[in-house]
Amino acid sequence: MRHSSVISRRVAAAAVSVVLASGAAACGPEDAGAKGGTSGKAAGAPQKGGTLTVLNSEAQSDFDPARLYTSGGGNVPSLVFRTLTTRNREAGAAGTQVVPDLATDTGRPNKDATEWTYTLKEGLKYEDGTPITSADIKYGIERSFAAELSGGAPYLRDWLVGGDTYQGPYKDKKGLASIVTPDPRTIVFKLKKPEGEFPFVATQTQFAPVPKAKDTGTKYEEHPVSSGPYKVVKNENDGEHLVLERNEHWDPKTDEERKAYPDRIDVKSGLDEAVINQRLATSSGADSAALTTDTNLGPAELAQIGSDKALAARVGTGHFGFTTYIAFNPKVKPFDDPKVRQAISYAVNRTSVVNAAGGSALAEATTTFLPEQKAFGHTPYDHFPAGKTGNPEKAKELLKEAGYPNGLTVTLLHSTAQNRTTSPEIATAVQEALGKAGITVKLDGQQPNSFNEKRWSVKDAPGFFLSRWGADWPAGGPFLAPIFDGRQIVTDGSNYNHAQLNDPAVNKEIDEINKLTDPKAAAARWGALDKKIGERALDVPLFHPVYKQLVGKDVKNVVISDWTGVLDISQVAVK
Repeated sequence: MRHSSVISRRVAAAAVSVVLASGAAACGPEDAGAKGGTSGKAAGAPQKGGTLTVLNSEAQSDFDPARLYTSGGGNVPSLVFRTLTTRNREAGAAGTQVVPDLATDTGRPNKDATEWTYTLKEGLKYEDGTPITSADIKYGIERSFAAELSGGAPYLRDWLVGGDTYQGPYKDKKGLASIVTPDPRTIVFKLKKPEGEFPFVATQTQFAPVPKAKDTGTKYEEHPVSSGPYKVVKNENDGEHLVLERNEHWDPKTDEERKAYPDRIDVKSGLDEAVINQRLATSSGADSAALTTDTNLGPAELAQIGSDKALAARVGTGHFGFTTYIAFNPKVKPFDDPKVRQAISYAVNRTSVVNAAGGSALAEATTTFLPEQKAFGHTPYDHFPAGKTGNPEKAKELLKEAGYPNGLTVTLLHSTAQNRTTSPEIATAVQEALGKAGITVKLDGQQPNSFNEKRWSVKDAPGFFLSRWGADWPAGGPFLAPIFDGRQIVTDGSNYNHAQLNDPAVNKEIDEINKLTDPKAAAARWGALDKKIGERALDVPLFHPVYKQLVGKDVKNVVISDWTGVLDISQVAVK
């Protein structure tokens, strides 16, 4: 998530909806497992055949691999676009692993991880039966640099040698010299600096092959050439109605990840969320074989479902790497004083915050910035123990030491959007808890656009505001680097380093971790860095969300990984 982090910047902006809709990073269903799981849902073993209906609120727009902002290959996009690597299509923590897709492995780095080499599997074909080559993958990546096809993840622009000035194949016919294809099955990437998490980036749809002869520029999204188990047969109103049917040239022997059970997939979007959940609950006609990839159940709906065992059995639970937190800008008084920040950390009542977020079924209290999953490197810590309901006495003690024996008055910026993360309910819960510690909190509610402009501005950012962050892939890099790497402070655009921290030691550690190609070794270092930064009280982690989704009564083989937090459409059967 960088542009140096534009990626995180965008996922953080529209976090839940973007990740749910695209499977990104980009943000679903627990049932059958504490951290996401597999459930047959409908009785009987999954079989091939039938039509799966997808009911969504957001259209699957810009259905072009260059323009999609996905991680792990996305959800619906992953049915059409295969990538060099992809997410492991298993439930829970196992689903956070990178596995080969078009490639024979997850990539072979040179000694310092500045060069990555991939070899394509044999027998790969497009929907028209022509072979997929390494040159097609190179071309697919290059076209994602074209201004008219913008919108995808920006990592390669930052990482590839020459990527910062390249303008795409329509303007520069020579292409990117940092992507080398010595033969039809080999592709090599040359990077500006070590990037041990390159296999995660290779899961994004920019790594899907595009045959140059079939490229129709901005119209390619109307009928992109499939490399996956399904092909597009209808795309109406820019993804509002998308119909997919089997790609007869897809060979399951080359694809260990996608089950491709249904014969047809009918994606209908632009629907009201309440209508989606009602249709799934009623489950009549075609809706009995339906699901959603972008609509969650809310507190009221969960309360109704709780008394119906049959419905409750059709609810899936997912966890995605995402944190809601209070952000401090130490450039603004009184937040320049660590004792004031610590006092607020002690005063927070996480129980009331979780209740405001919809209750423990939809939010899990946290004291760590990194999500509580091994893939991120989660290391438990609680530097300012507030207990479940806050420690106002300790907060008052720190305020007195900071020179505020009679308390102080501060303003908290929040969004007016009803998103249960940065919304009025969360702000009010923080306000009430801090009031018990003698801190009077004035609430400054802003419309979403204004809210984001203020909190992401180096010049105008307030000292105290609600914020949230979602990772593009399940690792510590896209979570900590955009927020705490001083070199990613943006003075003339969206800045996500809210504390404007520019510590050489932190920056150096980020560089050292980026050299590691072993995800487990890197995770341990990210966790240690999170714990170390946490001592500075630059933010107050509040909770990680839990996603609940309902499926139709005939939907089988529900698989929900900790990578996306939502049902994996590539595993579903309806017969």
